Amino acid sequence: MSKIQQPSNQIKLTNVSVVRLKKAGKRFEVACYKNKIQEWRNGVETNLDDVLQISSVFVNVSKGEMAKHNDLQKAFGTTDVPEIVREILKKGEVQVGEKEREHDLSSLRKEIATLVAEKCVDPSTQGPYPVGMIEKAMAEAGFSVKQGKNAKSQVSECIRLLQSESNLPIQRARMRVRVTMPTADGNRLREKVLAGAEKIEGDEIGSDRWEVIMLIDPSQFRVINELLQKECKGKGHVETMMFAATAN
Repeated sequence: MSKIQQPSNQIKLTNVSVVRLKKAGKRFEVACYKNKIQEWRNGVETNLDDVLQISSVFVNVSKGEMAKHNDLQKAFGTTDVPEIVREILKKGEVQVGEKEREHDLSSLRKEIATLVAEKCVDPSTQGPYPVGMIEKAMAEAGFSVKQGKNAKSQVSECIRLLQSESNLPIQRARMRVRVTMPTADGNRLREKVLAGAEKIEGDEIGSDRWEVIMLIDPSQFRVINELLQKECKGKGHVETMMFAATAN
């Protein structure tokens, strides 16, 4: 007697991005094309068929286990798959696979290293370091990339760690600026302007103009510019002269 082959209720999917939503004590998943999830959430893509690899709701995509109708009804109050899928896509979390996570972290690390290389110099040559050298120093210093944060927000912490924990001599590049304004404004704002200076290279006050040349952290440029706009009524100016390497 031949064995009766039972139909399989499992569907195997590969190379998918999974969006997961936990509801009513259970997890529900949909299998999507990676690049389409954000497009759908932004309203660029509106066709669910172009977002989903398969138009079904799963409890476990990787095992191919589909959700039962009773569970869908209890959790969502309906068994209408498109409606449920829309809720999962809108509210669910995108699951990232191990290889994809490693790739994303590697890309983020490279981006941070590139930004550090742009902002810092070798104090002996006053020139920039290659990005690859920065990356090696990051590994030496034990810098840990935070996946939930963008590269720009991690640069300052990375530089601090490189300075304290790596053998790479590294210093922030400082911006050399010239600030000019009427003498009366200079007398009034002098203390606030010079508060942003790391080093003052020139300070001349005349009968009608005050001029100061100083080295600042690039982040101070906006602070000084906003001060002049607010206080000098268009008669104060700050201009960038060049970047320079300075000791911290």
